[in-house]
Amino acid sequence: MVDMENIHSHVMKKLEGLSSHLTYHNVGHTLDVLKQCVVIAKEEGITSKEDLMLLQVSALYHDVGFLEAYDGHEERSCQIATKELGKYGLTPDQIDKVCGMIRCTKIPQSPANVLEKIICDADLDYLGRPDFYTIGDGLFREFKHQGIIKNELEWNQLQVRFLEKHHYYTKSCIDKREKVKQRHLEEVRMKTVDDGR
Repeated sequence: MVDMENIHSHVMKKLEGLSSHLTYHNVGHTLDVLKQCVVIAKEEGITSKEDLMLLQVSALYHDVGFLEAYDGHEERSCQIATKELGKYGLTPDQIDKVCGMIRCTKIPQSPANVLEKIICDADLDYLGRPDFYTIGDGLFREFKHQGIIKNELEWNQLQVRFLEKHHYYTKSCIDKREKVKQRHLEEVRMKTVDDGR
């Protein structure tokens, strides 16, 4: 029997060790992805207890790799999950599925099945939500600290490119988030035009 409660508290304790410079990839993000995985799974008609458990475990572990590395954190997350999850009652086959879900969140996303589509959509759910700018500000500060961008114009240009390429995979997210995401894209696009004058 998989001990979900213990996995949850173990990962939460682990994530306390994340750098304070991770103003997006932090405990709040992990909890948001966990919550959205459950919501989207329900909307997509996922009823299998095992599938729901695997989704939740994957959401909890998908960013633990940031404790060890910024680039390639997904692979580190898989290594950590593989090392730890056996003692919580997961089988090697279940751990493989968890790693598949973690790996598919790497940008550009590459989900191969319905559970992978759900975690991909949960990971970027905020793109089509009212808290888009609040959450995005955390990513802006994190990227600035990492030297990925220098200023707001570069950030907005990066967001435009990202939003143009991004698409949701599940019907529920397409129905619920796509329209708002497109509005955000238009708003951010206007900022790059304004800044360019």
